[in-house]
Amino acid sequence: MQLRETFNTYKGLPRSIYVLFFARIINTMGAFVFPFLTFYLTENLGIREEVAGTYVMLSAVSYVPGSIIGGKLSDHFGRKKILVFFQGLAALCFVPCAFLGNSMIVPWLLILAGVFGGAAQPASSAMTADLTTAENRKGAFSLLYLGTNIGFSIGPLIAGFLYNNYLKWIFLGDAFTTLISLILVLIYVEETIPSEKEMEEGKKLKTDERTEEGHLIAVLFKRPSLLAFALVSTIYSFVFAQHHFALPIQLSDIFGEESSKKIFGVLMTTNGAVVVTMTIFLTTLTKKLKPILNIAISGVLCAVGFGMIYFIDKPSLFVLSTAIWTMGEILNVTNSGVYIANHAPMSHRGRFNAVLPIITGAGWALSPRIMGSFIESYGIKQVWIVAFIMGLCGATLMYLLYLVERRREAKKIDAV
Repeated sequence: MQLRETFNTYKGLPRSIYVLFFARIINTMGAFVFPFLTFYLTENLGIREEVAGTYVMLSAVSYVPGSIIGGKLSDHFGRKKILVFFQGLAALCFVPCAFLGNSMIVPWLLILAGVFGGAAQPASSAMTADLTTAENRKGAFSLLYLGTNIGFSIGPLIAGFLYNNYLKWIFLGDAFTTLISLILVLIYVEETIPSEKEMEEGKKLKTDERTEEGHLIAVLFKRPSLLAFALVSTIYSFVFAQHHFALPIQLSDIFGEESSKKIFGVLMTTNGAVVVTMTIFLTTLTKKLKPILNIAISGVLCAVGFGMIYFIDKPSLFVLSTAIWTMGEILNVTNSGVYIANHAPMSHRGRFNAVLPIITGAGWALSPRIMGSFIESYGIKQVWIVAFIMGLCGATLMYLLYLVERRREAKKIDAV
């Protein structure tokens, strides 16, 4: 594969996509607060671990009501307006935190920021779908995913230097970079919500992007393949969640508490490095395959990457395992957004991009509780057998969905 061909994957995209790419880098590069939230709650505020866990959970769960509200509003008032308004409110929540010291108001402001951030997310996803077509979406979603991870690979490093001596700049820096990214969007990205004329023309489309009328649930059930995709995706998120939950426990069991933390840090660095270096190559390599088939391949890589942990006990092999499941993560994330965009009606993009991530991400929420009980009963090592089986099951179901869609497309061609 020639280097020029590889970078051509990102060539010719709408200008607004490139602006969003740089905005993502700036925004996530300044994502200082939430990576260090647990440290802040326990060390600075002196909150017990159990109570701190409750606040962390609330900050994560706060995304859900915000997302539902933002999805609805972005379909009625515009993607850009909702994105800028709610992301701006999230940034402003961080400013008073810099000056409140050890006040218990701070955790609640961070939870509120989670609500506002959740409201902005569906607008951002809908905007990307509006700006692209089925032909160039894969490159666009891949580029934005890359931008997000470039920022996240730098942000925690900067925050680590700021945390001990310049704590208020953790909050101010997060607010400042978010506002800078929003200024880029405000100036250089046009409003993308379809006009009334485009909505009318959209009723004539022969694809799943055609305009629909009616309540979200009713319209969603008109897209059974998308609903099936979302439900199968919960298997994926359940398995991928093990890198945050079961993997640290496994490392501690093999290498001891002190060494396991260092090794886990190396593995997370590996994860970030593979995302940044391999996203463009994997996107180019699989660009001719349908998104759902790429997601099926992702499940196989997920099964192999996590399943091999059952057999290994050397740090170098854990690095190899991480590289394999990370490539699965890349294929899953970059193609899932494309699949949803290709099957969501243009009239409901905001709402679909609010509800579907909640369904697909259910595995992340359920996994720690279920696997925690499983580990207590059967031991940590058996987790990886379950992960392997679930990964293959997810891949098989995605492949069956691919076959169903291919048969449906063939019938449409025969009908014409």
